[in-house]
Amino acid sequence: MTITNIISAIGNNNSVYPLLLRDCGIEVPTKVALTYQQNKEDKEVARLATRERLVDEYTVSAVWLGGIPLLEKINSKILKNRGFNSDISSKLLKEESCQGLDYNIKKFKSLAPEAVKDLEFLKANQAKYKKLLGGKILAETAIPIALMGFVIPKLIFAWTASTKRELAKKRQTAIQNDTFTPQMKKMGDFARKNIAFKGGLSSLAEMSTVQKMALTDGGYAVGRVATARKKNEAYDIAFKMAGMMFLNFVFPKQLAKFLDKTTGKAANTSLNLDIKMLDDKEFMSAIKNKKLALPDVKTGEQLLDFVDKNPDSLFVKYANKYKKVAMLENCVRDPRRYVDLKDLKAFRDNIAQISENALKSGDVTKFMKKAKVLKGVNILANVGISSFLLAYGLPKAQFAFRKIVTGSDLEPGIVD
Repeated sequence: MTITNIISAIGNNNSVYPLLLRDCGIEVPTKVALTYQQNKEDKEVARLATRERLVDEYTVSAVWLGGIPLLEKINSKILKNRGFNSDISSKLLKEESCQGLDYNIKKFKSLAPEAVKDLEFLKANQAKYKKLLGGKILAETAIPIALMGFVIPKLIFAWTASTKRELAKKRQTAIQNDTFTPQMKKMGDFARKNIAFKGGLSSLAEMSTVQKMALTDGGYAVGRVATARKKNEAYDIAFKMAGMMFLNFVFPKQLAKFLDKTTGKAANTSLNLDIKMLDDKEFMSAIKNKKLALPDVKTGEQLLDFVDKNPDSLFVKYANKYKKVAMLENCVRDPRRYVDLKDLKAFRDNIAQISENALKSGDVTKFMKKAKVLKGVNILANVGISSFLLAYGLPKAQFAFRKIVTGSDLEPGIVD
């Protein structure tokens, strides 16, 4: 994988890659260190809080980043075993002027007969399909919410309570035997060993993996507040979870738009395309030789009509490559897939803008290289800023909030 492909992956805020980088690579290790630092005035609380944070964060990340995609695969197999093709977009159940179940069956009957068979089977078994779809949605949201919001914290809290009881017994024994200092050393060894342990239905069904993660994050937040051991801990957790949801799912997208708009304006170009496209030699050649032949249309519906009538065009090739439409091997648009007309039209307009500005610059290669560098800098800046706020800014704000609410720097769920 090239550097450009890596930057493209971490710059896609609709995928799990930037979340994976920020969550496991930067945010969690920093939060663990900050948790220990915040509670260090009480060594016992510091060790237990650090252990809780370490185990909690990585266990939740495993469920959050791995569990949802795994459930999606399992549910797709269940649908397939029941005779349904999981590639069918449930948005097609709602008929629109230029796409829908009945519309696509009629339009693609002779163009894509095998794909249409899948649509016809679904149409004949809609009640069964909707029931399976409801179960699919429930499984992909309720199971992660239950694990992250209720099961994991309860297990960790029980572990902490058990450890505190053991430590209390050791302290009592030490006092009775008048060997307090040696016993405290053993308690420290015991705690260090424990820390080393770290080791509408169609709209819901069409949610991306990241959108499901955002939804489950909301349920996860509710669960964590509900399972808090004390009122002050509930306040502490609510503040943290609200910040996490904003910085994971809202802020990066808004920051990306701001950076692309600001630097794009300065460079007189559109930076709304994928960085891989800005580095595409065929794309640059087509701009130089004026062979893009973009459709001159005003609406998304007209653009979709162009796609169906010009499947061999360069625009359709790129629309397929960057998942704006899905084309079958016989160069027919897949009737099982729903097309976001607004997104497709924006894609076309962004290509038109950058190609026009590249030609005006007089040196297409130099212009595209500059655009690629700016896009790459924006992506890395976005990841860096978001990661800093998540890993350092939010915990510091949480600790300040905790001090105001509780009057103490210590972890409110652990301190007696």
